[in-house]
Amino acid sequence: MKEEFVSLMGFDTSRDVDRAVEQALGANRRTFAVPLEAYRRGGEYIVIADAPGVDIRDIDVRVERNVVTITVQRRPKFAPDDLVLIDERPRGEFIRRLFLGDSLDDSGLTAHLGNGVLTLLVPVDESSSPRRVEISSRAEDEPTRSSEPPSGD
Repeated sequence: MKEEFVSLMGFDTSRDVDRAVEQALGANRRTFAVPLEAYRRGGEYIVIADAPGVDIRDIDVRVERNVVTITVQRRPKFAPDDLVLIDERPRGEFIRRLFLGDSLDDSGLTAHLGNGVLTLLVPVDESSSPRRVEISSRAEDEPTRSSEPPSGD
């Protein structure tokens, strides 16, 4: 099982570890993960994951708290009694985890699979959108809060 952690708001240190292992063991021992692309467009984040040749039944997307887990199971296409000449395609279970920031609405997350590409849409939570704060001016130097309602005089 290959597991990799990614944050939409941080660094992917496990990929650096994977590169170091690849260099130490050589190219034939290369580890594989589901390649991702993530970007923000307007009021949502878009995450694109490559899953070519994988049936929709072999892909699982789950959200728990602020973590999205993508699990892809890639199986061989050949039967046990086939004479296999070349077997270089990676297979097995591949897992990617995305840690969503507080500003994202995981309850509105949607997923779509088409042409071997899994697309996740994660909306930005409206309550975390930037808003303009009005500034008032006072004659006093220190701001005060009054517990009394303003008088109508």
